[in-house]
Amino acid sequence: MINISDKKIEDAIVPIFRLGFRPFFLFGASYAAIAITLWVWMFQAGQPVSLQVPALWWHVHEMLFGFSMAIVVGFVLTAVQNWTGINGTKSYRLALLVSLWFIPRVLFWTESPVWLVATIETLFIALAAYEIGFRVLKAKGWRNAFFIPLFVLALLANLASYASLQGLVPFSSSAIWQAMLWWFTILLSVMGSRVIPFFTARRLNLPKPSSILWLECLAILPLLVLFNLSFLPTEFAHLEQVMMFVSGAAHVIIVLTWQPWRTYREPLLWSLDLAYFCIPISLILRAGLSNAFAAHNMLHLFAIGALGGLVLAMITRVTMGHTGYSIYQGPNMGIAFAMLITAALVRSVGVTFWPEQIILLVNISGLLWILAFTLYVLKFGFMLLKPRIDGHPG
Repeated sequence: MINISDKKIEDAIVPIFRLGFRPFFLFGASYAAIAITLWVWMFQAGQPVSLQVPALWWHVHEMLFGFSMAIVVGFVLTAVQNWTGINGTKSYRLALLVSLWFIPRVLFWTESPVWLVATIETLFIALAAYEIGFRVLKAKGWRNAFFIPLFVLALLANLASYASLQGLVPFSSSAIWQAMLWWFTILLSVMGSRVIPFFTARRLNLPKPSSILWLECLAILPLLVLFNLSFLPTEFAHLEQVMMFVSGAAHVIIVLTWQPWRTYREPLLWSLDLAYFCIPISLILRAGLSNAFAAHNMLHLFAIGALGGLVLAMITRVTMGHTGYSIYQGPNMGIAFAMLITAALVRSVGVTFWPEQIILLVNISGLLWILAFTLYVLKFGFMLLKPRIDGHPG
């Protein structure tokens, strides 16, 4: 049972700062649409004069540490309250955390020194890790303790990303970005395998499939190896391909145990299955493709389809569940989920086969992404700004 000491105090908090998912889902989803709008423009117009960092660096960094990290922090700050029974981050502490995330997004477009932006963003990740970590440790929730080193790795990768701009680290920005993509792959694999089969079984009145430890190890351990291989010389590329194929094959088997074909009638279920399935497909295709250009494009099958798709499906579900609405009777987001999967295919498979049409295909993919997250903001934003309809705190 969550320990709520005084409901009057809870009710006095501005609704958007009552729990982590509220500001981070709203601002994160809004920023997803804004950042891709800016990137599609930059992709054709070139480096903006007012942007203090290279456009490509900004694009990848903001998708990883801007948009994606905001959603992850909002989700975990909310979930850790349920995991531990300890009140979540809220009120002024949550407002501070949101400010530390928001300020760097703006400073990139001013004459502020990069070291200042890096410092503020490091404080954001460090404070988020503390808010999560002390609750997990206090409640002795060792099953969720892996989030602590995971956030430490993200903090270090973020610092290295800024340092790479000045040539202060012995590896490139692209190596750091690839490592962070593996970071998100690990996170999505662990969390997805926990919740997706549970949601499916509960909704369809099916027995929850038992987890298979050796299969989960085959899926996750190669990803940990790949994270480290990102910083090693290219002669290890053959080992990367082996690791990607092993992890991809294990993930395919795991997904099949969930019986995803049973979910076709329910958008909140098939969206999770399709997005998660982008993980093994992207891994297997990257492992099997010898063409570097094609393999690079398959990164977008993961980044848009898996990362973007799972984010959109989960924030839709969590928003309804934590604002008192009936999860399966809320606004239908089926078309938005389909848009993201289509965007992933257009940007990855489409550009691979028709590279001469890359500008058009990037525009189409970007527009579908923008529309998908805009639909979320329009349909669910009011829920995040208002108190729970059932009168409960949170």
